[in-house]
Amino acid sequence: MELRDSIFSVSNTPEFEQIALQVFDFQSQNCAVYKDYISRLNWPTPTCIKEIPFLPIDFFKSRTIIAEGKTPTIVFKSSGTTGQMRSQHFVTDTSIYETSFQKAYTSMIGNPKNQVILALLPNYVEQGESSLVYMVNDLVEATNNSLSGFLLNSPAEIEQRYKQALENGKEVIIFGVSYALLDLAEQNINLSKARIIETGGMKGRRKEMSKQELHEELKRGLNVSYVSSEYGMTELLSQGYSNANGLFKTPFWMKVLIREVNDPFHYIEHGKTGGINVIDLANINSCSFIATQDLGRIIDNGFEIMGRFDNSDIRGCNLLVE
Repeated sequence: MELRDSIFSVSNTPEFEQIALQVFDFQSQNCAVYKDYISRLNWPTPTCIKEIPFLPIDFFKSRTIIAEGKTPTIVFKSSGTTGQMRSQHFVTDTSIYETSFQKAYTSMIGNPKNQVILALLPNYVEQGESSLVYMVNDLVEATNNSLSGFLLNSPAEIEQRYKQALENGKEVIIFGVSYALLDLAEQNINLSKARIIETGGMKGRRKEMSKQELHEELKRGLNVSYVSSEYGMTELLSQGYSNANGLFKTPFWMKVLIREVNDPFHYIEHGKTGGINVIDLANINSCSFIATQDLGRIIDNGFEIMGRFDNSDIRGCNLLVE
């Protein structure tokens, strides 16, 4: 079995560790940026995932991170605000991305064939080249339902499609960037039977607020019992999702580790807040080991987002440190 084919067959921790070390071996030799980074650190060969060096996420803004000999078929860019440098992810095989988000969504959210999916992602659509729009568009098409689609500032149409979908026996999923969902919540539309998935991001349209404050406002305005979140970003080809308890879960081929804030090469115990490192095996042809600028903590079998180090543009965590 080829390395890329083994990624989605992971089913337990020992398998994950084994494949992660194989991916590290491949990328440390074939991804020039990562190879140079490791060389400058003078890093010894890792024997477990906690010994793997994680590439700072800002490298995606200034370097072309791609395996040697590979050609990108698509380049995803972060949404960014005016004047901000956008991260770029050079994707060599969109089928890997599609397999990743389809499997994760189906296992954690549900089968799109049984759903109507509405998307409120105006800034991502406007700027283009968005991995989020690519993903949601694929899921919308998978519903094979004319009620699904992207909507811009159309509360009446959202309400109409929501009611019609319920009449047709469909589950309603609403993906939305934070500020667009807040705009919708101010219309006091009763969407009590919909599942709301916020993707983070005020994008300069509203004041920043904690995730807890955001979800409380959305619950009141949309009359829902809880709000889910998607944890994803341009630099990753995999996503995590949170449920009613606010804890994020990831698919088997994605793992979160928590590093010390002031010492990026050491990890802290569960329950304590630190910087989030992500292993995303789906990033086989770029870099699977990324040190994000998010702050979080591991609780039980999930993780919680606590904030971020700065104002970096990160989907699923556009929060200020409280």
